[in-house]
Amino acid sequence: MRDIRVKICGLSRPEDVVAVAEAGAAYCGFVFFEKSPRNVTPEQARALAQEAPVGLAKVALVVDAEDRVLDRIVDTVPLDMLQLQGAETPERVAALRARHGLPVMKAVGLRDAADLGQLAEYEAVADQLLVDAKPPRDAALPGGNGLSFDWRLVAGRRFARPWMLAGGLTADNVAEAIAMTGTRQVDVSSGVEAARGVKDAAKIRAFVEAARSAQPVPRL
Repeated sequence: MRDIRVKICGLSRPEDVVAVAEAGAAYCGFVFFEKSPRNVTPEQARALAQEAPVGLAKVALVVDAEDRVLDRIVDTVPLDMLQLQGAETPERVAALRARHGLPVMKAVGLRDAADLGQLAEYEAVADQLLVDAKPPRDAALPGGNGLSFDWRLVAGRRFARPWMLAGGLTADNVAEAIAMTGTRQVDVSSGVEAARGVKDAAKIRAFVEAARSAQPVPRL
């Protein structure tokens, strides 16, 4: 399944961007959230983005960011997409898409079937969805916690927009996740780290290779 597209999120060093590009990932993500160990400033992200070759999409992850914060990020960093990881409403998603003229990916956290209704709401306004594990109620971070959800919740679902699977993925389980859900895109952050917030080039390479080795589950 060579057409699986991989996003490696939370990059903070030039060598991380190089490793992501060399592994053949489709997206690299920069986190703009001060509570995250992967947080970067717009100036740092600009330098990192300049390491990205043509064809590697540069994504800014933000969490309930105010307009002035997003304006600075977009004005400073050459970006290809915004990723909204907070509690942004469908109306806010549509407004930011119009304000910045960039494609918007909205993260939707799932814990059980009761959360599935949000998918349709955001499909109507976002360019892509990132389907992630809903963080624990006391979690400091809205994502990047290394938690997965029951993939059967989205198995066989037909999405109106391109979507990406996230949450607790590693080189050991990503092929199974792809096979079970049918996703064509996957996102990873903590699953390719040597330590919290520190990416590992070998793990990045192994993750991309494992994702591309996935085989679809035969339909009955």
